[in-house]
Amino acid sequence: MRYLTAGESHGPCLTAIVEGVPAGLPLTAADINKELKRRQGGYGRGGRMKIESDQVEITSGVRHGLTMGGPITLTVTNRDHQKWLDIMSVENIDEKKKSVRKITKPRPGHADLVGGMKYRFSDLRNSLERSSARETTMRVAVGAIAKRLLEEIGVDIASHVVTFGGITIDLPDGLTVHQIKELAKQSDVSIVNPAYEDEIKAYIDQIKKDGDTLGGVIECVVGGVPVGLGSFVQWDKKLDAKIAQGVVSINAFKGVEFGVGFKAGSLKGSQVMDEILWNEQEGYTRRTNNLGGFEGGMTNGEPIVVRGVMKPIPTLYKPLMSVDISTHEPYKATVERSDPTAVPAAAVVMESVVATILASEVLDKFSSDNLEELKIAIAAHTDYVKNF
Repeated sequence: MRYLTAGESHGPCLTAIVEGVPAGLPLTAADINKELKRRQGGYGRGGRMKIESDQVEITSGVRHGLTMGGPITLTVTNRDHQKWLDIMSVENIDEKKKSVRKITKPRPGHADLVGGMKYRFSDLRNSLERSSARETTMRVAVGAIAKRLLEEIGVDIASHVVTFGGITIDLPDGLTVHQIKELAKQSDVSIVNPAYEDEIKAYIDQIKKDGDTLGGVIECVVGGVPVGLGSFVQWDKKLDAKIAQGVVSINAFKGVEFGVGFKAGSLKGSQVMDEILWNEQEGYTRRTNNLGGFEGGMTNGEPIVVRGVMKPIPTLYKPLMSVDISTHEPYKATVERSDPTAVPAAAVVMESVVATILASEVLDKFSSDNLEELKIAIAAHTDYVKNF
């Protein structure tokens, strides 16, 4: 399975084409719109979320509620585009109109300046438009398809925030993936411990008053994953490496860890490795899951546990200093539009990215022209590894 996204933040629409989805997968626009709505929610979101209410249009690859095996085309209209018709015009326009909302003052922490250097833009809006987190709309749309596929084969996925702007949430022991999903769904800040809800909201409110922004750490947990996804035979076939790349590719994400993660650097080997057990009912299991469901770049049957760190949104309402590329004079950076935090929404994006990579890996490993064919192949494999 592979996909491409296209579109600009203030352009007419966002598009994705997804290829390799098995025929016979039940899929509707409602399945995707549900996930798009989750992305636009969460405490701390701002003006753009009030303008847009994202709705997908499926224009190929699905008939009568079932995928057909061909490329699936997804389109989300940018309603805000009507205010940007001249500014984002495909056709050439006069120089006076081109200068409206032209950007020559790059924002620290964004792609504005480096993108302008790389592609030789005199108007840094060309960098801003494509590098915007608006692109993650389509990552969530693609992830919704991936989640439908994973759901059909018994794989469950959830995300929640474990650190919010320096506030670390104490996690209840022994939560299942389903319980994490339900608890995070009930929270406006995507946490599983409601005791921290009011504290985090008050912190977000204060940060907004200060004109500043917050980041956080997000955990994604996946249960029911088949054993043996990924491979040790080449560096680029290791599944944990693919997931790490996918997570860091999300706007504002700067690091990834699995299981106990960076704590492993200060622990003894006997405190990190997961002892192997076997019983007739379950087959092979691990006594612990310190390695986050991976050994040798492959899934080992334990839940995948991956965390990503999101930096604070770089656009600040108390702008940092920058340099005007047209004059080289110091200026306060441009403010396009910003929220005090997008951590809860980023959790939805991360969950979608992880789901997409897992779905792609499942389809690579198992025979999958049709959904039923895929289920039969996975069932046979599951029976084999249980009795290995």
